[in-house]
Amino acid sequence: METYEALLASITPQSGATRTILDPATGGAVGEAPVHTVEDLDAAVTAAAAAQPAWAALGHDARSAALLKAADAVERSAEELAQLLSREQGKPLNGPNARFEVGACAAWLRAAAGTPLPTETVVDDGETRAELHYRPIGVVGAIGPWNWPMMITVWQIAPALRMGNAIVVKPSEYTPLSVLALVKVINQELPEGLLSVVSGGRDVGEALAAHPAIGKIMFTGSTATGKAIIKSSADTVKRLTLELGGNDAGIVLPDADPKTIAQDLFWGAFINTGQTCAALKRLYVHDSLYEAVCSELVAVAAAMPMGNGLDENNVLGPLQNRQQYTVVADLVEAARDSGARILLGGNPDANQPGNFYPTTLVADIDNQNPLVAQEQFGPALPIIRYSTVDEAVAMANALDVGLGASVWSADLGAAREVAARIQAGTVWINKHGAVDPRVPFGGAKQSGYGLEFGVEGLKALGVPQVING
Repeated sequence: METYEALLASITPQSGATRTILDPATGGAVGEAPVHTVEDLDAAVTAAAAAQPAWAALGHDARSAALLKAADAVERSAEELAQLLSREQGKPLNGPNARFEVGACAAWLRAAAGTPLPTETVVDDGETRAELHYRPIGVVGAIGPWNWPMMITVWQIAPALRMGNAIVVKPSEYTPLSVLALVKVINQELPEGLLSVVSGGRDVGEALAAHPAIGKIMFTGSTATGKAIIKSSADTVKRLTLELGGNDAGIVLPDADPKTIAQDLFWGAFINTGQTCAALKRLYVHDSLYEAVCSELVAVAAAMPMGNGLDENNVLGPLQNRQQYTVVADLVEAARDSGARILLGGNPDANQPGNFYPTTLVADIDNQNPLVAQEQFGPALPIIRYSTVDEAVAMANALDVGLGASVWSADLGAAREVAARIQAGTVWINKHGAVDPRVPFGGAKQSGYGLEFGVEGLKALGVPQVING
């Protein structure tokens, strides 16, 4: 275990171009990140390709043992990693935030190591025996986001490594330090060259997606960027796992208890200050409960402290970057101008340093309003009335995205019936956004394709091979 200062110093470049990373809570400098080039990417891919065959030859048991040691290493440096993550991304140390994210990194490494993947015998009738195996792809490229930079990086690298691949990671330009530090810690338990980070700009991401020696791209981010990656990968027929934008709907059925569900509704929407792909971003509430749900949500939201993430009392932080702050502020103002009712928030302090936007609840808003129809990706939740369940389902399904959704009801059977009608990759009941390393996760419609987590997530990082005979 090393100090926070030592960890930061260990990833600070001693030469070459750098970029200053700013704290979104204060505007002060966090540290210097390297600005890698396409040539640096080529070198990383070459090293990965050289290291991969020996790693693959170790077999599942030895690779899993290394991942378990990597999880131990993450836990040894957990507090230092959380401190860096809080400073760079903005999320508080406490609540479902920085310490939670670092803990999830260790949990997902262990889950990838511990998930069995036996050979499947698909036919064995005395005349034909056909077995389905999964072989390593080779070198995998991973492009990550700025909202959960450590955790989503582990979602990408853990199954790739378990399946015998090498991997080259390209972090977001907003949060490269967190990923550089995490990979440094994990690399304490891995062969040299097997896992590397290339911290560059858009040109590096484009080159990674098109690189002829990369066999698969894993990407979490916007639908627009996902479409560009699909085009860039076409000439080399790369395999793809894409977790793209979402605008998750939640439907509160008439029999729900507003007070009982309010806390879980809040965290479904405002985890990571709303900066989560599978967060609850538009809430549909039946007329009979509408005012009660609004009232209970206001009570919960008003009690949640927002501020600098290093303050142990805070559970909500700033938006990670000013561009996203502007998106949220503009959408809320457009909703206000349209006549929507601001229940809470919507009044940022222009004199406050950092990218803080207050927790905002918006009622009596039309379903076509941009705050509803566009993914706001911040701490502003529109609450829409509905009269019939058919109406609510139609509104939930009206958009071209479908990452997650949720149904809230005291009647589990009724909730499952409604859930089956929603066009989304995951539909949670009486919770929202609860991912689990054992449970497959992926989007529908333009929220991407491919599955992560569990057995299906491991299979997605291998090449299926049938041995018939």
